[in-house]
Amino acid sequence: MVAPVSAGVDSAAPARRLPRAERREQILGAATRAFARGGYASTALDDVATEAGITHVIVYRHFASKSELYRAVLDRACQRLDETVGTGEYDADAIPALLRAAAADPDGFRLLFRHAAREPEFGDVIDQIRSSGTQIADRHLSDEIPAGPWRDWAAHLIPIVVLEAVIAWLDAGQPDADLAAARISAAINAIIKATTQP
Repeated sequence: MVAPVSAGVDSAAPARRLPRAERREQILGAATRAFARGGYASTALDDVATEAGITHVIVYRHFASKSELYRAVLDRACQRLDETVGTGEYDADAIPALLRAAAADPDGFRLLFRHAAREPEFGDVIDQIRSSGTQIADRHLSDEIPAGPWRDWAAHLIPIVVLEAVIAWLDAGQPDADLAAARISAAINAIIKATTQP
């Protein structure tokens, strides 16, 4: 007797043909997850292809090299961050917006601020973000701290503390975003207070 044909998916079946833009987005999503787990050096294009459920040949149709793919993943994460947080001024919604951005794309956030920061070839991405954060902090601090080395110190320190706090919040399972925002704001205020003490 012949067994009935299964209605399930044939594991040897080729990947479903997607429109180019949709396939590219699929690859970028899979690459973000794969690179966030292992970083740039430890992740092969085969790992990305496996994560996406496609062959490495399909990956190469969209990206000529691993570095090109990684750069595209970082650019995508930066774009998503800019869309959620903006690049303008620090206000009452800045920390909650940053937490929302991290929660919406935790792998992309970790990739930017944990992995890319350690990859010399891609350091320019994180350097640009840090520089922008420092400039925003400096403008915010100008009403509270006189110009000089201590304001420079605080303007450099605040973005580092904020980003590390958000990563720690992600790693802790994203508990109570409102309380997290309040606690991060309290840390910023503590830096300002320490800077302005005689």
